[in-house]
Amino acid sequence: MSMKGGCLCGAVRYEASDPVVTAVCHCKHCQKISGSAFSLNVLFADDKVRFEGATHHYLDTGDSGKHLQRHFCPKCGSSLYTKAEALPGLTIVKAGTLDDTSGVKPAVQLYCERAQAWAPLASGTKNHPLAMS
Repeated sequence: MSMKGGCLCGAVRYEASDPVVTAVCHCKHCQKISGSAFSLNVLFADDKVRFEGATHHYLDTGDSGKHLQRHFCPKCGSSLYTKAEALPGLTIVKAGTLDDTSGVKPAVQLYCERAQAWAPLASGTKNHPLAMS
């Protein structure tokens, strides 16, 4: 299954296939990077996703002390994907950047203890209190 997406202004586009998992992350960094209560992410093997257009990145540090490169569009600021040192070989794509999100269904939730009290956890998912990021 091929999935396409991109940033708000269209300067960065991507195509991806064969998602590994879709995860909701409630960690404080994902809340800040998404500007919302959580971040909805689709993980792909690196060789299953291809980006066109230049991105900038912010070097973040997760709870584990390992680095995350958070890529965004330099023109419109859309958060696009993350490369996590703790997850080698995977690209973490922000689901909101997909052109069609109708097939996206979370399977896992991370950092559940940091979820906003007013944002109920998605039913039917495996909930993990903490994760290594």
